Amino acid sequence: MKQNFTVRQGALDGVEAFLSVAQHRNFRRAAAELGVTPSAISQAVRALEARVGAALFIRTTRSVGLTEAGSQFLSRAKPAFEELVAASDVARDLGRRPTGLLRLTVPRAVVPILLEPLIASFCQAYPEVEVEIAAGEEMVDLAAKGFDAGVRMGQFVATDMVAVRLTPPFPFVVVGSPDYLRRHKRPERIDDLRKHACLRIRRSNGSIAPWSLVDGNKTVEAMVSGPLIAHDFPTMLGAAVEGLGLAQVPAPIAASLVKTGKLVEVLNSFAPMTPGVFLYYPSRHQMMPKLRAFIDHVKSRPVAAGKRGGIPAALRRSPAVGADLNLTRRREKARKIDL
Repeated sequence: MKQNFTVRQGALDGVEAFLSVAQHRNFRRAAAELGVTPSAISQAVRALEARVGAALFIRTTRSVGLTEAGSQFLSRAKPAFEELVAASDVARDLGRRPTGLLRLTVPRAVVPILLEPLIASFCQAYPEVEVEIAAGEEMVDLAAKGFDAGVRMGQFVATDMVAVRLTPPFPFVVVGSPDYLRRHKRPERIDDLRKHACLRIRRSNGSIAPWSLVDGNKTVEAMVSGPLIAHDFPTMLGAAVEGLGLAQVPAPIAASLVKTGKLVEVLNSFAPMTPGVFLYYPSRHQMMPKLRAFIDHVKSRPVAAGKRGGIPAALRRSPAVGADLNLTRRREKARKIDL
């Protein structure tokens, strides 16, 4: 049998009036303090006494005093009501200006190349905001886990999120160390990967991600094999530098290692493009000032693409989620091959 549950209404009605009368021991002075009529104060107190089930005041023509029940009610209601007022003030303050704790969930790979310089300048600009970065590869529910926003590559941002672009689109490149490529013939075609040790990454859902490549206008998901399965790109990139095998990683995180000659790009003509990296959050209507300040800070920092120690291609007028994300989601199912 279905049960009906109701929420008690007006549990705090009359409490403020009671506290004011208890403080002044006078209904008229309490009414003046709260900006209402003495009649309104009397009605509020009578309604409270009716709900409590006991008289709270002793009233005479000359004075107002507390009953024993009123004294007990006052000793508990006053600190509780003051805490409620303080809580309201704190919440109001958070809603008016950038302050409080800003929690971000981000992949480990983007922290050194994208977030470190941005966070440093943001913390200097907004000293009343504390920033917490939870670095991990798992896609989390922002609301359920208490995060204000997340950072992910565009293809992983859910369609119901609001997204702000942090970088332009970039390729997923295959890289290997010069030592590894001296010991193994450099691959020229996708099928050549059969003869190579290919480092792989395990997704947050437990599956091992295939290598995604393009052959002309077709997308190919290659089921490669190799000696290492990593849970994040920095680990896989480090293994590639040590000559353990080839790795497929976002181009920006390998750029400095390629520039210094520690890694070499191969199969460039087969590298797929990704939409880029985005900051995402649930709703503009629920945005707190601390998050708005962070988004505005992102948009106000035009840093040259690829600048070491800066924000790769953080664009002042870059669009929010656009056709590139939608195009990625509409793309035909990739052809899978086992290598």
